[in-house]
Amino acid sequence: MEIRICKDSEALGQSAAKHVAQVLKDCIKEKGSARIVLSTGASQFDTIKALVAEPGIKWDCVEMFHLDEYVDLPETHGASFRKYLKERFVDKVAPLKAVHFVDGTKECIAKLTEEIRKAPIDIGLIGIGENAHIAFNDPPADFDTKEAYIIVNLNERCKQQQMGEGWFKTIDDVPKQAVSMTAYQIMQCERIVSCVPYKVKAEAVENTIKAKEVTNLVPATLLKTHPDFILYIDEDSASGILA
Repeated sequence: MEIRICKDSEALGQSAAKHVAQVLKDCIKEKGSARIVLSTGASQFDTIKALVAEPGIKWDCVEMFHLDEYVDLPETHGASFRKYLKERFVDKVAPLKAVHFVDGTKECIAKLTEEIRKAPIDIGLIGIGENAHIAFNDPPADFDTKEAYIIVNLNERCKQQQMGEGWFKTIDDVPKQAVSMTAYQIMQCERIVSCVPYKVKAEAVENTIKAKEVTNLVPATLLKTHPDFILYIDEDSASGILA
């Protein structure tokens, strides 16, 4: 594990984007294409914005997957992750080689599994939630399943985060379930980059870094076992480990 501490979210996003861009360029040069997983949420705004602006990436050689989507949430809803990625990423870099969205239905799981397992994922941008979830694998996360995507129940801390970020007006508006990439599938990425800015993530960062053992009660601890994992944090989210 490598930890890179940046001044703020904007600097974090720019630094992470340069790293990710170089990985994509290297993969395209080596084998003609690259495969990436993108996460969403407010913490990813600056990283995605900076990645879109990175020069020299042959986006038509890049295949994109994403992590999760709420069950039964229409794409037109402001909180839809499909809407998020289309507006902030896909529409700005199009055409991509391929795009694989989680549509929030049980029926999408088989097709997504088939597609994601056709070849390795070169790099995954995997956010960490306020409860230290990865994707929507809330604690206690299922570390045992070898499925690629599963339907999960969102815990109260997770729903509070979604409301706090402004995606929903009340906690009762937050869907109870989501289709999520599993912890196992996330760990199959060749490289993992986690961009985790903001003070609200300080507790999750501290719990992840200071944990002496991998535990599904702090799902992000699993990332520390990955052979190529970089954690990008800013001065706010690092406050718990710098104190």
